[in-house]
Amino acid sequence: MPTEELQRPHIIDIPEEQQGAVYEAIGHPTATKRFYIESYGCAMNFSDSEIVASILGTDGYSATSDIYEADLVLVNTCSIREKAEDTVRKRLEYFNSIKRTNKGMIVGVLGCMAERLKKSLLEQEKLVDMVVGPDAYRDLPKLISNLSSGDKQINVLLSREETYADISPVRLESNGVTAYISIMRGCDNMCSFCVVPYTRGRERSRDAHTIVKEAQDLFDKGYKEVTLLGQNVDSYKWLDTSKNSVVTFANLLAMVAEVDPLLRVRFSTSHPKDIDDEVLYTIAKYHNICKYIHLPVQSGSSRILELMNRSYDADWYRSKIDRIYEIIPECSISCDIITGFCSETEEDHQESLAMIDYAGYILSYMFSYSERPGTPAARKLTDDISLEVKNRRLSEVIERQRILSGQLNKKDEGKNFEVLIEGLSKKSDKQMRGKTSHNKVVIFDVHPEYKIGDYANVYITSSTTATLFGTIIQ
Repeated sequence: MPTEELQRPHIIDIPEEQQGAVYEAIGHPTATKRFYIESYGCAMNFSDSEIVASILGTDGYSATSDIYEADLVLVNTCSIREKAEDTVRKRLEYFNSIKRTNKGMIVGVLGCMAERLKKSLLEQEKLVDMVVGPDAYRDLPKLISNLSSGDKQINVLLSREETYADISPVRLESNGVTAYISIMRGCDNMCSFCVVPYTRGRERSRDAHTIVKEAQDLFDKGYKEVTLLGQNVDSYKWLDTSKNSVVTFANLLAMVAEVDPLLRVRFSTSHPKDIDDEVLYTIAKYHNICKYIHLPVQSGSSRILELMNRSYDADWYRSKIDRIYEIIPECSISCDIITGFCSETEEDHQESLAMIDYAGYILSYMFSYSERPGTPAARKLTDDISLEVKNRRLSEVIERQRILSGQLNKKDEGKNFEVLIEGLSKKSDKQMRGKTSHNKVVIFDVHPEYKIGDYANVYITSSTTATLFGTIIQ
C-alpha cells in the first residue's frame, strides 16, 4: 500500500462559517511538493479527499496545513445548497489573493461543484486553474503536469464503472478509531430537488471483497468503527462472478460485521424505499452493527413527497418506521427535513412537524429549500415560498426536534451504555467523549484504566438536548 509510510493526519480548525475542514498530513520523506485541501459537504466528499490524498501521495506530494507553503491548493466541494457554493467561491477568492504573491501555486476545484460549474469557474470567473469531477481523481497527476503548458485543465467526465476500489485512502480526519469506507458511488433516485445524480452519475457498487479487506486492514491498524458510505447504501448490489451470485447490502453488512466482533459497523445513507427486512434483521442479529439508521424523510406531507419524487408517501414512511422499531426495538433513527419546498402550505409544514413526533428522531439535519439549477424542481416547479416563511418554518422544525431530542436523552438517564471512546472532550482534557451504538455522544471523566479506542460501560447521570453525561462503571 503506497500510503503506509504516511503518519496519521489531524484536523485543523477553521472558522465555523467556512463550513469545511482543513487537513494536515505528513507525507513521504522524499516528497518535494506540498498540497493543501479543504472539504465541504457530505461524508462522501471527506472520504473522496482521502482518496485524492492517496493519489497525490504516490505522485510525490505531502500535505500541509500552511496554505502559504502549498504548491497545490484543492477545494473538494458541495453543490447541495447555494450557501455551500457561495462559501467555496469566497475561499477561492481568498486563495487567489495568496496566489498573486505565490505565482507557482495551483488552485483546483474537486467534487460536485466542479462538475456543475466547470466552465464558469474556469473561463468566466477565472477562479481556478483546474476543475476535476468526482470520477476523475485518477487523472490528477496528468492534469497537474499538463498545466505547465499554460492551459487550464478540466476533466469532469462521469463514469459507470469507477469506484476507486483499489486505492487505499489516506485517513485525513482520523482519530485512529473511526473511519469511512466508500461502498458505492452515484445515485439513481432522481429526487426532484437534488443535484447528486447529475454531479456524481449513476449508481455502481464496489467489489465486496475489497470492502471487507479495507475493513480488516483498518481493524488490524487499531480502528474500532467503520461507516459504510453511499448516496443510497441499501441499493448496493455487486455481482460476485466467482460464485455467480449477487451480494446485497444485507449480505455486505454481515460480511463486514464478521471481520471481528470488536469492529463496530455503521452505514449512511438509507433511502426509505430500499431498506428492507433483510437489512433490518441483519442489524438486529449482529451486536456490532450499530442500532442506528439515518432515514431521510424530507417532508411529512404526501403531496410534497410526490412533488419531490421520493417514491413513497407519508403513510408508507410511517409504516417503515413502525417496521424498524418492530424488528429493532432499541433502534435510534435520524432524518433529513427540507422546509419551504415548492408550494408547501402551512398544512404541509404541520405534517412535517407531526412526522418528527411520530418517528421519534434522535436528531435531524434540517434545511430550508435551496433551488438547484438543472434539477427537475428548478425546471418544472416554482420556488414560490418566501425566504422569511422558509426560515420561520425551519426554526419551528429545529425547535420541535430540540425538544424531542432533550426528552429522548432524558429517558437515557439511569441507564448503562457501551461507549466507544473516540477522544478527549473538546471542552476539557480531564474528560473523554465517545458514542453509543445509537449514535449518541457521551461525555465522562478520564479513567486510568481506559484509553482512546477502548469500549467502556458508562452509566448516564445527566443529559442535554445534544449530549449524554455519565460515569464509567467497572
